[in-house]
Amino acid sequence: MSRFPSRWSPPRGHCRLPGALRWLLALAVAWSLTGAPDAAHAALRVVTTTPDLAAITQAVGAGRVEVTALAAATQDPHFVDARPNLALALAKAGLLVEVGADLEVGWLPTLLTGSRNGTIQRGARGWIDASTLVALLEIPAGKVDRAMGDIHPQGNPHFLLDPRRAERVAVGIGKRLAELDPAGHQAYLDAAKRFVADLRTARTGWESRLATLRGKPIVGYHRSLAYLADWLGLVVVEHLEPKPGIPPSPRHVADVVNVGKARQVGLLVQESWYPTTTSSVAATNMGARLVVIPGMTNFARGQSYHDFLATVVARLETER
Repeated sequence: MSRFPSRWSPPRGHCRLPGALRWLLALAVAWSLTGAPDAAHAALRVVTTTPDLAAITQAVGAGRVEVTALAAATQDPHFVDARPNLALALAKAGLLVEVGADLEVGWLPTLLTGSRNGTIQRGARGWIDASTLVALLEIPAGKVDRAMGDIHPQGNPHFLLDPRRAERVAVGIGKRLAELDPAGHQAYLDAAKRFVADLRTARTGWESRLATLRGKPIVGYHRSLAYLADWLGLVVVEHLEPKPGIPPSPRHVADVVNVGKARQVGLLVQESWYPTTTSSVAATNMGARLVVIPGMTNFARGQSYHDFLATVVARLETER
């Protein structure tokens, strides 16, 4: 089933064309208006699939990159509309950085095909799968099928909620930028070192502030907290989704509440793009506090990765 229905439609009075043809026509028109990539542009154009990757890339870009994120700040990154303007951004990119682990499998391949940019296709020098730079958790054993929900066969893709893994991603991006833009080689490597050093300093303080949460049981909404829990020593005992990507049912929520009471769960944690109505009721019934943290797309304009994690920490730290 397609996850990327086009929202483009012809003006009133025009004949209606098949969806795929309309999409390609819109892309062709946009190409004719904007032209091919401008080779004389000084900045290296980088496209990332999510805003958290954009923030990291901007930090290690040493002022030499122009970064665009495909997913909007309010979007669940599993579901992004493959609009022609996004294919155009890819068409002009010298580097694409994706989260990987099949997070973007429902929409990115269509955009890559539409971009007609061989530089950033999978396996090319201008492409980075960030998931290959870190050790992934929750890699399924055995056969994976749709009956199991939205399972990622390669492992859990929500690794940027762990600053230790973000360090490795930043270093990997910095090295690739240095390869693609030799004139800025040292600047990129120095910027990556600064990013890592600053993040490690901040991490020491964050871990101290949240030390009392270590070993504590929590409930999640989607299976996206594995890396946050791994970093902070939290124990995720249940999820409101009965299976990844499947909305909570009343019966399952009741079961989760019972587990929460039995395990004395103090926090129900979810990312901001998920609804809070059911979560609020479940948290109240199990005697827990609902904590809504920003996810990988929830970045304000210009917000840094450091500030993003600082927000996550502050929300977890608030007393019940």
